[in-house]
Amino acid sequence: MSTTTAEFREATGSSSAGPPAATGGITLICGTRPELIKLAPLMRAFGDECAVVYTGQHYDRSLYSRIRADLPPSGRFHELGVGAGRRGGQLGRTVSAVDEVLAAGSGGVVVVQGDTTSALAGALAANAHDLPLVHVEAGLRSHDRAMPEEHNRVLIDHLADLCCAPTELNRRNLLAENVPDDRIALTGNTVVEALRTALPAAEDRRAVLAARGLERDRFVLATIHRPENVDDPRQLAVILRELGRLPLPVVFPLHPRTAKSVEEAGLRHLLDPLVELEPQAYPAFLALAAEAAVLVSDSGGIQEEASVLKRPVVVVRRSTERPEIAGTFGTRVLPGPGIGAEVARWLDDVAGHRERLRHLPSPYGDGSASARIVTALGALLDHRADPATTG
Repeated sequence: MSTTTAEFREATGSSSAGPPAATGGITLICGTRPELIKLAPLMRAFGDECAVVYTGQHYDRSLYSRIRADLPPSGRFHELGVGAGRRGGQLGRTVSAVDEVLAAGSGGVVVVQGDTTSALAGALAANAHDLPLVHVEAGLRSHDRAMPEEHNRVLIDHLADLCCAPTELNRRNLLAENVPDDRIALTGNTVVEALRTALPAAEDRRAVLAARGLERDRFVLATIHRPENVDDPRQLAVILRELGRLPLPVVFPLHPRTAKSVEEAGLRHLLDPLVELEPQAYPAFLALAAEAAVLVSDSGGIQEEASVLKRPVVVVRRSTERPEIAGTFGTRVLPGPGIGAEVARWLDDVAGHRERLRHLPSPYGDGSASARIVTALGALLDHRADPATTG
């Protein structure tokens, strides 16, 4: 069941003259840079009065200040500053902090994105307040219980009133866990819109490369930050050595978590062969990614972005919750010689691979995810407002 603009505004109490979305009755909860990036299209759709709760789960000024400057304005932007720490303590602090925001009047519909501690905290706080919960990027599964994120996303999906599944595979994962079909909407992923909005024009991308002394298709872009890769000094050393042996310059934006591990483990010398950069603003990063010969990363978001940019990505992880790109845009390898071997395969015909990938559709949708989420959210509110369905 779809909803009209007027019906959606009436259901949510919005008086906005903007797009067909609620403003006063929506609270978006996020805590990391990728969540901010992926929720930005929804912030625009819901309008300036949408409440945004930024927990500060992975707070680092070098990352956050850049991405915050690129976000649409919000009349109600709450920064909680819960900070890092052990998983259990961080979850408890975040639930408590979000609960206070919701108790103060922000609420209506709670929207969380992804699988972070902040997303789970937002889901638990919404449940405690008996508020409708929408999970954006629902149904992803790695089937790897060693990943904390796997536990988070399963719990959020089963708490959610609306699961916004990016792909048909994600939808099938939810159905296999007995999530009712009427709680699932196949939407695509908002990363497509976020990327298209932020990607610099070709001439601006060339300027970014020129400033770094780089040439299109003549460098590798690498990012490594996941705990499984950087918290173990031996694992991190293996990855950095493999990157240092690649036949092209390796541009390496250094994530704060990785930088800390490098310093503590005495691995600074392994960065010498790499083109080390500070964390990049999202448009600048996309400019590099779009022009690279190949990407090497353990990031979930970059797996998605590669399919939109039509670039190959070598995924350095033991498992992934995004298998949709396997065999097309990406391949997964474990830390070790497989990194160099897989990169070499993509470098055997860079121009040919670029042309072939250009014609492949991204599995994450056509850039209409936020509109589909808004429509599904309206249908959810219609359903809850109908006395025949609520008893």
